[in-house]
Amino acid sequence: MKNIIQVVTFLLITLSITSCSVENSIIDTKPNANNSNQTIVTAIPAVKTREQTINYLALGDSYTFGESVCEKCTFPFQLKTALQNTNLKNNFSSKVIAQTGWTTTNLLDAINNQNLNPTYDLVTLLIGVNNQFQRQSFSLYQVEFPALVSKSIALAKGDKSNLIVISIPDYAYTPSSQALGNMVSISSEIDNYNRFARNYCQDNGILFIDITEITRGGIIDKDLVAIDGLHPSEKAYRLFVERIAPIAANVLNK
Repeated sequence: MKNIIQVVTFLLITLSITSCSVENSIIDTKPNANNSNQTIVTAIPAVKTREQTINYLALGDSYTFGESVCEKCTFPFQLKTALQNTNLKNNFSSKVIAQTGWTTTNLLDAINNQNLNPTYDLVTLLIGVNNQFQRQSFSLYQVEFPALVSKSIALAKGDKSNLIVISIPDYAYTPSSQALGNMVSISSEIDNYNRFARNYCQDNGILFIDITEITRGGIIDKDLVAIDGLHPSEKAYRLFVERIAPIAANVLNK
């Protein structure tokens, strides 16, 4: 079993970032003997100077909220900082709508319960792990994920090119899940959710970024896992941002 896991992990790590078109795939993952998660990163383009504040909205669950890491360690905070650092003349404002344990239903309710203005220059959406974890019907995700995408686009000034969908991390590759012994089943189900989201994005011309294989290094590199033994660490979120930020900058520069 150990050899099988190692082979599967290696194959997954060799996958490069995917988006809804080839030209959006600007980062390649190239594993080597010293670091199976080494990523050669394209420099983040400088965000053009804007007179108005750039508004960023992050929608999701614990992976967006940043369970078990500090506020500045979360991927939305790191992403905002990375983008702002490309041009300090710009002002950034960010809003996070996310909580640990949220399903697609919870996120839809939260969005509906807030009086949000459709003025966001950039929106990220990462959702679905709790649908899988709570053993909800996959058909529910097939209905509610597109609904969330539609709401996200509406909030992103009605422009689908302002939206970035992020794949669901794989919590099977964490110490907590390893103790349960159902790693293969979890990963297979996570793949199913991500496959649906990726295909939906491809069919509808929406940006999709795969960060799942980063989290599948969590057994080899313990530093990718937060202190709770289950969620991504600050380091893992930094690797997420290395993939997301160049594309996000291009979104803001279009």
